[in-house]
Amino acid sequence: MMRIGLFLATNIAIMVVLAVVMQMFGLSGVLDAQGVDLDLNALLIISAVVGMTGSFFSLALSKTMALKSTGAKVISQPSNEVETWLVNIVKRQAEQAGIGMPDVAIYKSNDMNAFATGMKRNKALVAVSTGLMDQMDRDQVEAVLAHEVSHVANGDMITLTLIQGVVNTFVFFLSRVIGHVVDRVVFKVQRGHGPAYWITAIIAQIILGILASAIVMWFSRYREFKADAGSANIVGKNKMISALERLKRGADDPHLPDQLEAFGISGGMKSGFAKLFMSHPPLDERIAALRNIN
Repeated sequence: MMRIGLFLATNIAIMVVLAVVMQMFGLSGVLDAQGVDLDLNALLIISAVVGMTGSFFSLALSKTMALKSTGAKVISQPSNEVETWLVNIVKRQAEQAGIGMPDVAIYKSNDMNAFATGMKRNKALVAVSTGLMDQMDRDQVEAVLAHEVSHVANGDMITLTLIQGVVNTFVFFLSRVIGHVVDRVVFKVQRGHGPAYWITAIIAQIILGILASAIVMWFSRYREFKADAGSANIVGKNKMISALERLKRGADDPHLPDQLEAFGISGGMKSGFAKLFMSHPPLDERIAALRNIN
């Protein structure tokens, strides 16, 4: 039902693994004050460590994961006119945006898409699909590249990491509190924690993690408007509007891997409650926002 972004899948998995490791090595004992009540101060500290670790770990792996999941090839030495043009455009845009030159990559896919990721503004990755290169004119491709460069210049990856880290912290914290309450109230465990605590905590962590992803997706949608405006500032709003209109005419939704959808130029559309988990605003809203820029 929900195709959530890179951090959502990776962070939930990392936090679950860390929870299991803590139990295996007996580290969870620090959460239990004298075997009776949770030590909330200790729990909050551990939650912050686990939450931020998962988020920054996934950020550190973002370029490697992106390259492997899409099969993108970094252009280390341009081999044709198209690759030379791509590298030169990104270099010029990076200079305009005041960031270091990103790695530039191409990946084979029939859909029109592109993404940017990386742990540092000056060591990022910008990748485009062969479908985007084949189906857009160069003005439109230039606008898409400027959109991705703007993501990097705005520090969106770092900000997303911090937001995800805070969300992780409270998900980890609240899931343990819920597990403790169930263990004491439902299963009447008086000292220490029984199996119900860990089972409940992990289930609550997964459910809360999915619900909390709505916050992360709200920021993801917000940053798309900013990146569109950044592209308009670099190449002009008409080029970016033209690129978005070309995306609207595409026959299919973008097909980036699920864990990369939040980092693409466009995401799939949803309806009802699922709209809370959209990584991108509707294209019509983005086009309207660009038209309102003076």
